[in-house]
Amino acid sequence: MVVVAPAANAVPSPDVLIGEVYGGGGNSGATLTQDFVELTNVSAAPVSLAGWSVQYLPAAPSASSRWQATPLTGSIAPGKTYLVGEAKGTGGTLELPAVDAAGSIAMAAGAGTVALVNSAEPLTCLTAADCNADTRIRDLVGYGNATVRETSPAPGTANATSSARVNNTDTDNNSVDFATGTPTPVNAAGEGPGGTTPPVQAKIHDIQGVTRVSPLAGKKVAGVTGVVTGVRAFGSVRGFWFQDTAPDADPRTSEGLFVFNAGVTPNVKAGDAVVVAGTVKEFLPNDDANSTYQSLTQLINAQWTVSSAGNALPQAQSIDEKTLPAQYVPTGGNIDSLELKPDTFALDFYESHEGERIRINDVRVVGPSTEFNEFYVTVRPNENPTARGGTLYSGYDQFNPGRLKVMSLIPFSQRPFPQFNVGDKLTGGTEGPLDYVNFGGYTLQATTLGGEQSSGLQPEVTRKQRSGELAVGTYNVENLDPGDDQAKFDRLAAGVVKNLASPDIVALEEIQDDNGATDNGVVSAEQTLQKFTDAIVAQGGPRYQWRQINPENKTDGGEPGGNIRVAFIFNPARVSFVDRPGGDATTPVQVLSQYGRPKLSVSPGRIDPLNAAWQSSRKPLAGEFVFGGRKVFVVANHFNSKGGDQSVHGRFQPPNRVSEEQRIKQSIALRGFVDSVLAVDSKANIVLAGDLNDFQFAPALAELTRGGAVRDLIDTLPPKERYTYVFEGNSQVLDHTLTSRAPRGVDYDVVHINAEFAGQASDHDPQVVRFRPSTGEEWLDVIFDLLDLVERLRNSHG
Repeated sequence: MVVVAPAANAVPSPDVLIGEVYGGGGNSGATLTQDFVELTNVSAAPVSLAGWSVQYLPAAPSASSRWQATPLTGSIAPGKTYLVGEAKGTGGTLELPAVDAAGSIAMAAGAGTVALVNSAEPLTCLTAADCNADTRIRDLVGYGNATVRETSPAPGTANATSSARVNNTDTDNNSVDFATGTPTPVNAAGEGPGGTTPPVQAKIHDIQGVTRVSPLAGKKVAGVTGVVTGVRAFGSVRGFWFQDTAPDADPRTSEGLFVFNAGVTPNVKAGDAVVVAGTVKEFLPNDDANSTYQSLTQLINAQWTVSSAGNALPQAQSIDEKTLPAQYVPTGGNIDSLELKPDTFALDFYESHEGERIRINDVRVVGPSTEFNEFYVTVRPNENPTARGGTLYSGYDQFNPGRLKVMSLIPFSQRPFPQFNVGDKLTGGTEGPLDYVNFGGYTLQATTLGGEQSSGLQPEVTRKQRSGELAVGTYNVENLDPGDDQAKFDRLAAGVVKNLASPDIVALEEIQDDNGATDNGVVSAEQTLQKFTDAIVAQGGPRYQWRQINPENKTDGGEPGGNIRVAFIFNPARVSFVDRPGGDATTPVQVLSQYGRPKLSVSPGRIDPLNAAWQSSRKPLAGEFVFGGRKVFVVANHFNSKGGDQSVHGRFQPPNRVSEEQRIKQSIALRGFVDSVLAVDSKANIVLAGDLNDFQFAPALAELTRGGAVRDLIDTLPPKERYTYVFEGNSQVLDHTLTSRAPRGVDYDVVHINAEFAGQASDHDPQVVRFRPSTGEEWLDVIFDLLDLVERLRNSHG
């Protein structure tokens, strides 16, 4: 049974509310030197505060905790604020305006409880229930992880952020009524920090300005007019867009703007003419000033009035290959302060229309619908098309600016979100405000959503290997563990059996331990692999055996607690595994020479597992196999992720790819293993397979393939077929198969069954290579070649 703490003060205050609380004053990273509490009179009459107090309690009070009180004097006029200054710190540079009451309470920056009390006596309640029963409390806010709060606490704050009431609402639920943002203290005289005068009268284009950052950021504005063009009525980021119907003549300045209303659905509808006041904020994810994404200009702590309803919406800006520049983005480091050039750069064009209504017509889907109710289209139909309808990412200079993310503001009860595959078409017109989100960049928030036309895209099926061919596949199975639905196991198994035609060996990535993300020290994956191989048998496939090495707990990255690793499954009816004991999480595999031929010291064995290159990353697993009397060395790989890299649509251009450095080191370590095998036998059969988390044109792959000791088979495909993954509408390569020069009759295939589809068993496409392993003797290899030719001729004649 879940017990919900009662709200403290079950009756909303009819007049004076706590408007804002800030405990980071004077701390490191703060601008303001002092903590404060701001009160607001939402009634139509003045209210005397004589004998009242503002009181503070730590977020997690103990039995010995005591409320601290600051007495209040005077009164607060209707619609006005009252500023209570609290403790000062040694940091910060900006002083509060003249305070209306002075205290010395040192409030915590991240979490605490503030109460407005119509008594100067300190409160004694230490729980939400007890405070709820104290009729002296007129209003209360608990922020962060505060124990005492109204219903649920407001979001936590930090040294540079405060918790402010949204639109003067009081639902007695702090999590709904308050939002985290930049501190904006205002005293009874209407002054802000440094004696700031009343709000700036502004138009939307004044707020948006000619760069990515508003010239009025952090300032209060008023008299901002426009027509509501869209309402977000769901989720934690609710609000509305409005647009000025009398634009200026500057193409750099947007006429649209988003009004953030926290978790409360705003009481407006499309077509309402509004006059808005609020504080201009450049929103960055998690309010992180060091975020590498672009910011979204918006109004917070807003108030508005509706002057009329049913107005015509401003005409939408059409976006297509004629209007959108072919160049993607300016360069030169942080581009925030660069004046926009919407006629030159695609990202500048989008930014110059941020918040405005835009329109796209008859566009192709290049990124499938996801669980987050989003998909990607291209407004440039001839931009690097793939063979199956996507958009190919083939180089760091191929940004593909035509990609645009689409989401919907239409209630799903009226229009279920479409389930698009790559290559489908969004027909007719789609319109809505242009948003910016860190996950995907510029986004059309549709208020009108076009039709759906299927391209008939089907999952691919590869051919079965011939008797003399060894088939080696690789498949990232996306955090597979026994707790996943049986349907996921069944779909992955069907992919192995029916689409990959049951390869002899499969290198698997993202096999999790036996209880998945549960973080309790379990590292074994025997149950995961048993359940998967059982599912393969149920789909009509062979009874695969497996080999793998358990990692040390929490050392290999991935989902916390999941202990992901790579593993082999293989068909013992077709191929043998050479078992040599001694392989464990930290013992490195060595290449030994036996009668002039290489063998592994342990099999399976991890490659250089103590090398710093593999810190918090999966270690490669080497295995020695025998097929038709010929030895084949296979390495399963999963390099470190791209986490930490700057976004291609972020504010730092060109983006810094910090994760690349580790993958280069990993390639050097893996290449060292390859070289040690070839040093014993230059004609050794080697297959490197797996998710290398990098592109075929990246430095890590160049390091791995230098000198031609191994070749990346993705480069042997026609250019339009070179992809294994779809990210933000770009079809790109993350998964690779590389072979040494020895294998003969190499036939390689990326089997597209996941990445392009709305319903996915995994977010990666598997691949397979078929070849005849070399014997090391040319005359004998020729005989095997002839036998293979005979089999092919026999099969071709039925």
